[in-house]
Amino acid sequence: MSPDRLDTMPAENARRTVRILTWIGIATGVIGAVLIAFPKVVGPLGPWLQLALGIATLVLAFRARKVGIAEVEGFDGRLSLAAALLGFLVVFFAGQVAFGLLVAVANP
Repeated sequence: MSPDRLDTMPAENARRTVRILTWIGIATGVIGAVLIAFPKVVGPLGPWLQLALGIATLVLAFRARKVGIAEVEGFDGRLSLAAALLGFLVVFFAGQVAFGLLVAVANP
């Protein structure tokens, strides 16, 4: 979506956009959390996939909050805030593992 389109988005489209972005953000966060709980599922690329999912969760959640605050009257952003917190947790835990891998590669 271009910034011009967001400025003129009707309320019903804005609500639908917020709902879609929030639920996709929650889904990516849950997938990232499941991969953190079961790190051997993906293999050696697991931490990088988890980081990507965490960042995607953050982007989607904050995009939903931006659209909701700007376009939806009486916007209650608790669900998108929960998605953002889930994204922060995924990035935090996956980042620790990814940093450990980088340190192990740098110091053989």
